[in-house]
This record gives sequence, C-alpha cells and structure tokens, in this order.
Amino acid sequence: MGTSYRWVIVVAGALMTCVALGAMFSLAIFLEPMAAGTDWSRAGISSAMTLNFLVMGAGGFAWGAATDRFGPRIVVLSGAVLLGFALVVASRAQSLLAFQLTYGVLVGLSASAFFAPMIVATTAWFDTHRSLAVSLVSAGMGVAPMTISPFARWLITAYDWRTAMFVIGVMAWALLVPAALLVRGAPAAAHPEASAAQAPQEAGMTLRQAFGSVQFLVLAMTFFACCAAHSGPIFHMVSYAMACGVAPMAAVSIYSVEGLAGLGGRILYGVLGDRIGVKPVLVVGLLVQAAVIAAYLTVRNIGEFYALAVIFGGTYGGVMPLYAVLAREYFGPRILGTVFGAATMVSSLGMAIGPVAGGWVFDAYASYSWLFVGSALVGLGAVAIALAFPPLPRTRLQPA
Repeated sequence: MGTSYRWVIVVAGALMTCVALGAMFSLAIFLEPMAAGTDWSRAGISSAMTLNFLVMGAGGFAWGAATDRFGPRIVVLSGAVLLGFALVVASRAQSLLAFQLTYGVLVGLSASAFFAPMIVATTAWFDTHRSLAVSLVSAGMGVAPMTISPFARWLITAYDWRTAMFVIGVMAWALLVPAALLVRGAPAAAHPEASAAQAPQEAGMTLRQAFGSVQFLVLAMTFFACCAAHSGPIFHMVSYAMACGVAPMAAVSIYSVEGLAGLGGRILYGVLGDRIGVKPVLVVGLLVQAAVIAAYLTVRNIGEFYALAVIFGGTYGGVMPLYAVLAREYFGPRILGTVFGAATMVSSLGMAIGPVAGGWVFDAYASYSWLFVGSALVGLGAVAIALAFPPLPRTRLQPA
C-alpha cells in the first residue's frame, strides 16, 4: 500500500470526526426546543452534555488503549455502529433521566471512539507535515457546526426535535460505517529511517514512566484548562446570542461561523506548528482564546458576534490538534494511543464543566455574564500552565 493512501486516512478521519462530534454537539441546537417541548430544565438537558464529556474521557482512554492493541479500524467501526444506535434510542426517550443516560452515556462513549484513534492512525502515516495532517483530521470537528447543526435546526423547524435526532442517528450509520472501513494501519516499512531513529528513545519506556513525567502532567493540565475555558461559551453561544436579541436562525449561524473559522484556524495553526514550533503557537493561541472569551461580554449585535466568532472559532479550533502533536513528539508512536487517550480523558473533564456551569449560571441569574468571566480566567490559567512545557527534543522523560 503506497504512502499516498495516507491522504485517504486524513479524509476518512476528518469525515468521521465531523459526523460524530457534530452529532454530539448538536445538542446545543436541541436545547431550546427540548426545553419548550418538555418539562425538562435547561440545566437538566445540559447535564447530558456534561455526561457526554465525562464518558468521553473514560471512553477515549479505553478506545486509545484498544487502538494500541488492535489497531484503529475495529475501534472506529465499533464507534460508528454504537453512535447511530445511541441517537436513535435517545430520540425516543420519554423522561429526562432516560435521555441523560442514552444521550449522555452512549453518545459520549461512541463519539470518543474517533478522535484519539484517528489521530494515532494519522501520526503513524506522516513523518513530514504531521501538524498539518493532524489539524486536517481534527478539522472535521470545525466543519461539524456548518453541517450537522444547521441540518438539525432545519429538521427541528420542519418536524420536531425527536424526528430530527432520529434522522441524524440514521445518517450517522450511513456515513460513518463506510468511512470506518477505509481505515488502515500504516505500513511498517513506510518510514524505516524514522522507525530506526525512534527505537532507542522508545525502548524501555513504560506507561508508568510516561504518566509520571512532567511532560504528561503539563500536557494533561493544559488540555484540561483549555477545554474548561471554551466548552461553556461554545455550548451556550446560541442561547447567549438569542438572549442578546439575535434571531434564532441567525444565532445558529454564529455557531456555524465559529466552525468555518475553526477549519481555517486548524490549517493555519498546523502550518505554523510545523514551521516555528508547536509550543509557542499553542501558548499564543491560548492567550488569544482567553482574550476573546472576555470580549464576548461587550457584544450585542449580530455583526459583533460574527467578528468574535471568527477569532474564537479559529483559535480554539487551531490549538486543539497541537496537543496530539506534542504527545507524539514527547512519547513516540508505540504508546501514543494510550497516552493521548489519557490526556483526552483529562481534557474531557474540562469540557464537562462548561455546559452544566452555563446552565446553572443562567438558571440562577438569568444571564450568561458570569460564565464568560469565569471561562476567561480559566483560559488565562491554561496559558500559565502551557509555559511550563519542557523543551520538545525527546530526551529522557522528567519525573513529575
């Protein structure tokens, strides 16, 4: 199998992350009609997203370890089958608890089967342009708001939220299963020079050593704080815009603009990471993210929302793939699935905070202001932690 097949891996990975993460994050579009059509509170519905991220954390670790052992193809295929089933079942839920368990647990578990395994598969295929390739795979998450979310909004308007969620579940089966069948492991001899150079550095490295190192501690904690900072503003952006007087469909379009900007941001940050280094690009990106979250406190009209959405989407979308590149540089490919899965698990705890915190803030104060204040401060904390990253050249791991 030629190395040109690596671009098929990139396309398949981008499609799968788009559909899987787009389906999960579309709960932000379902929030208003579900609250209006049931007696469920916003905080109760939002808690399903919190469960998503908590389960994604454990699932990402488990799926990553399974990728190291069995390869990425069986992992993403299993996730594809489970995701469609979870969405179909959630669309039929008759109680808040049933919805939280099916959407929160099953969707979270299945959605976590794509990102870490496809990042591992991609980094195995690429020795040059690795940051760009990883960014393109994760670009699926950026494209998702431009595809799944408007489609969900249209389905809800034309039918109702239950029909919309059912259709998205069936669509997930139709798109993800064929894409999963395209996934292949990189040929062992594809990059013999790189393999020979990495062998001495990886020999004898255990998971205990990796998890006990400064490199992993800083990686995981930066990832956590970054996700804790942007998860609330992302999930509640549509509701926040509507609370500021923006029309519902226009509010959804802000979410889509963020996604489009995230696509551009992933390419830009990927290219910059390859050219000037991953660490400085990550630190600057985290600083911009904190600043733009705080700036949302000052916006009121649709034009201002669009302007900030371009910066916010480009920044949080651009920095996310860089964590995988750092993990690959620090720990090598042999245990990357387990190590990056563990880092993803920690980041998911950060993602879990924002949705429920935003729901609680709005229910308590009828305003999202404190959500954006707290998120900006957490974003500054992510910058401070990222500054502690050790130098990138792979020397002996430093004990934490």
